[in-house]
Amino acid sequence: MKKKRFRFQWGAFLLLIFYGGLFFLLFSRMFMLQATGEVEGQELAAKAAAKYSKESAITASRGKIYDGNNQVIAEDTLSYRLIAIVSDKATTDPKKPRHVVDPEKTAKILAKYLPDTTDEEKIYKQLTRLKDDGEKPYQVEFGSAGRGISHETMSKIKEEKLPGIIFMNDLKRYYPNGIFASHLIGFTVSEENKDGTFTTKGKMGLEYTYNKELTGKDGKVEYETDAFSYLLPNSEKMITPAKNGDDIYLTLDKTIQSFLEEAMTQVEKEYNPESMTAVVADPKTGKILAMSQRPTFNPDTREGTNMKWLNEVIEETIEPGSTMKTFTLASAIDTGVWNPNEKFMSGSYTVYDRTIRDHNRYGWGKISYLEGFQRSANTGMAHLLEKIGDDVFLDYLDRFGFGKKTGIDLPNEATGTILSKYPIQRVTTTYGQGSTVTPIQLIQAITAIANDGKMMQPYVIDRIVDSSTGKVIQNHEPVEKGQPIKADTAKQVREILASTLTSKDGTAKDFILEDYQVAGKTGTAQIPKASGGYLANEYLYSFLGMAPVDDPQLVMYVSVKRPKKHELGSIPVSKVFNPVMLNSLKYLNVNPEDVQHVDNTKIKDYTGQSAEAIQVELANDGLQPVIIGGGGKIIDQYPKGPQKLVKGNLVFLKTKGDTTLPNFTNWSLRNVLVFKSMSGLEIEVVGEGYVASQSVSAGTVISDSSPIVVKLKTPAEGFKKDVETPSEGEIEQIDDE
Repeated sequence: MKKKRFRFQWGAFLLLIFYGGLFFLLFSRMFMLQATGEVEGQELAAKAAAKYSKESAITASRGKIYDGNNQVIAEDTLSYRLIAIVSDKATTDPKKPRHVVDPEKTAKILAKYLPDTTDEEKIYKQLTRLKDDGEKPYQVEFGSAGRGISHETMSKIKEEKLPGIIFMNDLKRYYPNGIFASHLIGFTVSEENKDGTFTTKGKMGLEYTYNKELTGKDGKVEYETDAFSYLLPNSEKMITPAKNGDDIYLTLDKTIQSFLEEAMTQVEKEYNPESMTAVVADPKTGKILAMSQRPTFNPDTREGTNMKWLNEVIEETIEPGSTMKTFTLASAIDTGVWNPNEKFMSGSYTVYDRTIRDHNRYGWGKISYLEGFQRSANTGMAHLLEKIGDDVFLDYLDRFGFGKKTGIDLPNEATGTILSKYPIQRVTTTYGQGSTVTPIQLIQAITAIANDGKMMQPYVIDRIVDSSTGKVIQNHEPVEKGQPIKADTAKQVREILASTLTSKDGTAKDFILEDYQVAGKTGTAQIPKASGGYLANEYLYSFLGMAPVDDPQLVMYVSVKRPKKHELGSIPVSKVFNPVMLNSLKYLNVNPEDVQHVDNTKIKDYTGQSAEAIQVELANDGLQPVIIGGGGKIIDQYPKGPQKLVKGNLVFLKTKGDTTLPNFTNWSLRNVLVFKSMSGLEIEVVGEGYVASQSVSAGTVISDSSPIVVKLKTPAEGFKKDVETPSEGEIEQIDDE
């Protein structure tokens, strides 16, 4: 009995020691966890956070692209992303399925609405695919085909009432103007990342070059949930806001660009050329106001046919033809060897074993150098080269920027090649064959002719702005690239260029405008073969011009390559140049009556001075002052001083107080937008061109935010003018003898 009791007591004692040890170990473990927060080297708080902390993204918007008048050219807009729930676990009531129950039918219907690249078979495979473990995924998406869906398409798919098909809000790059400057602006694509998210990336043009600046940084919301993914009460939300991309403001003018796009589209339909290019620029600053080419594409859909995916104005070199004679003439005048009345024998010119000919092959006998230029005689340029000297001529071409990049703020700029090794190459370069240039080089060079000898670097980016703060990150000021010729030389060249339109022997009669005097040079360049030599009867027709002659406000280059409709090559070129130049000058409020004699006056910085006193001073100088506000001290002005202005221009003087509404009649859109911006008034602009009417009478003091409607009328469209039939187009030829 005693032995049994002893064994029982001993067993109880052992159990007590065992469970006591376990309790001690558990207690020690709990104490250690509380003290260190770690188990097996892992921090428990971190494990809990990883399991129960959630995160959702705040999508950043890509920066906007604006024209020079703050009109949107590219922006992000709301779109939709299509998602298909394919797991039957999403359905709790079989009568109300929340997953795709009929993949075949669903694929067939979706194929009607998704892009053509996503056919029914591809959709079906995606709806029925399995994961690596053989299980169905909970949901599937359709890559780029299922993103960027418009509200209209989304609504149509919803009307089909397909079980399991849902939509999420998304952002899509939107180009509201269609084919507007497409090769310059470029386009973006939405690329899928490894984690299943998508990133918008620029793939061409400005969208590509400035992708870093335009791309924003996504934000996020972090929060805590329970094991069932419900938000825990009193849990903190940590928000990191999204940083939207920077906004880019271009020098382009939407109105002038629209004039250009319309004219080029009409000529493309009528003449079906192989290609076309055109550029409009401000010669005083180098700002590119419009740039386009054909064939082109819609950046929203990237649809286009027979098209080069490059900006031909910048990236492609051409033999410029007789437009190059402009700079040969300038070299001759600037060196003092130009004698317009001196005569030479036209028809042919021999350099060793090579002979060049004029476009009519037989010439016009002995003619003056002025007549030779007006007739676009190649032989006249060859004789001028003798007077200028080869080395001096090549130096002038270098001064004008040929053979090197302009430095325009666009990618992949080509340099072109000035051929000078052999005498025949130097001769043919005088009239634009053999050597190559880019259209943007021609634009830069012609600014020196238009701007009294000062050559301005072309540019398209006006400024880059932080979209969140409005702070200007980059600001582009006009850059003078040198003065290749004297001011007097430039004026003489303009007069001679104008005579190619007005002279009875001129080759540019098709470019006469009724209201403005144009100066310019036509070009008809033979198209080279890839294997050497030139294509027979195939030409690049072009015109490099400016207006008005006395004080050019715009310079423009247009080329049309191999038009299919057979008539004088300058005609399709003129059908682009004429309406664009005419309408643009009217839009810019360049008054025809001021063209024949341009009178400039200087303005200063008037901030801090009396608006009433400056108003009298400006009026006496022939300008039109517009006071914004109630008067008194000037706090801002436009244009900024000091600078020269053509008499008749508006000068806006901003002061404090309520604004008296001016008479907007005949104001340009640009001036209305300046007034709107400086006054802060609610002005709704309808139409383009010149102001025809306003909803609130001039002289009314505006003290509230009531909207003011200003209606503009478009300048005359489809400018046409009957001109006498000119002589045969300029065909540059080189004969082997």
